[in-house]
Amino acid sequence: MTGPTADPSGATHARLQSPELRSAISKASRRLMPMIVVLYVVAFLDRTNVSFATEALEVDRGISAAAYAFGAGVFFLAYAIFEIPSNLALQRFGAKAWLARIAISWGIVSTCFAFVQGETSFIVLRCLLGITEAGLFPGIIMFLAEWFPNRERVRMFAIFYLAQPFSQMIGSPLSGALLSIGDRTDWIAGWQLMFAVEGLLAVVAGIAAFFFLVNSPQDAKFLDAQEKAALRDVMVDENAVKHDDGPKGVWAAMRNGKVWYFTVIYFCLQIAVYGVTFGLPSQVSGLVGREVGWEVGLITAIPWFVGIFSCYFVGRHAVTVRRRRTWGALLFVTTGLFIFGSAWAGTNGYALLGILFITLAVASFLGIGPITWSYPTAFLTGTAAAAGIGLVNSLGNLGGFVAPILRERIADATGSDTAGIAALGVLPFVAAVLMLGTAKFRISADALLAERSGGVQLPVDPQRTTER
Repeated sequence: MTGPTADPSGATHARLQSPELRSAISKASRRLMPMIVVLYVVAFLDRTNVSFATEALEVDRGISAAAYAFGAGVFFLAYAIFEIPSNLALQRFGAKAWLARIAISWGIVSTCFAFVQGETSFIVLRCLLGITEAGLFPGIIMFLAEWFPNRERVRMFAIFYLAQPFSQMIGSPLSGALLSIGDRTDWIAGWQLMFAVEGLLAVVAGIAAFFFLVNSPQDAKFLDAQEKAALRDVMVDENAVKHDDGPKGVWAAMRNGKVWYFTVIYFCLQIAVYGVTFGLPSQVSGLVGREVGWEVGLITAIPWFVGIFSCYFVGRHAVTVRRRRTWGALLFVTTGLFIFGSAWAGTNGYALLGILFITLAVASFLGIGPITWSYPTAFLTGTAAAAGIGLVNSLGNLGGFVAPILRERIADATGSDTAGIAALGVLPFVAAVLMLGTAKFRISADALLAERSGGVQLPVDPQRTTER
């Protein structure tokens, strides 16, 4: 077996602890992560700003609640279909050009939402938005997995996930303000102004990404030769073990049991994330008794602001396999409980308590994402990573398709929006059980050794690659 497990002499330890490696990671983080966060901020903003236009689209364009729910969800269906092809294209053309292409094309489509005429054009544009944005999230996951060693990866994923709370913390007041500004003018509706401005932001971000991103450490002019060598050696070791232990090729990854296991976990997570996100402005509006506008936008930003601290905490503390599993299971449980709590508070008219429960639910599920993605990137590499990570994200993201429809159908069947909200809190408990079940998985030996020793290589039997 190649890689660190065959090297108990201390050479791997020296590489992990070298000042050149630490310097390379620090420089890469400062150079790449701000652009990555900006890309996903505008992506999440354009993905969810439709929630602010629900009532306006119904009044101005006659888009029913059922059509809105289908249009909100069809994005994820299109996204799922085109995700793996997009990932393979990223491998072929490079992250720099492909991620920039994704952002520019989805920005153009998002801007076109300002010209929606009815249900058909709304649904078609939501589908096109899913097609053009397909591959962004897993492409970034693959990009970070190529740049940062396993032990640093959860921290980088946590920084990446800060884009979600930043998007909603900034985007909620921005969307509310644009709605209010547009509605006070005679030449454009508020929802049209919102879609136009926020879509153009994505185009600008895509152009910037082309100039700021770098495909690989070896192409980075901001690293010197020693830093490139230090980072290359560690990543080669990790990839060698992943190549030996993980599936090889596209079809092997798509048949792999662990890939499907994490797909189910991610699906449960996305049910909670998008079930809450798409209905959040309306839910807050009902709690505080105000129409959706800048005031509701400010209140809606509160849960995402608190979520920043959740991402930071997880990135700092979930650095070992055991901690990731424990924190992941715990956060899934609290996500479900607080979603139930927000539904109960809304039914009983407890506005402040409802906002508190929503805040804690958002903080909980935001902390799970970085943990979830640390697993598939620990055993997938090459085309297997493109296919496996694409499969987890594409099918997992179908939770975003199912969630608004599930919520709407249950609310219609029961005559209570509370029941629709509460239904979203069930699957996180399933995911908590599955997360605990990862204790039985075999993991890459180099990642295990580095995590157990805090980066210090320990001599062990190379055949022992299980956590236990």
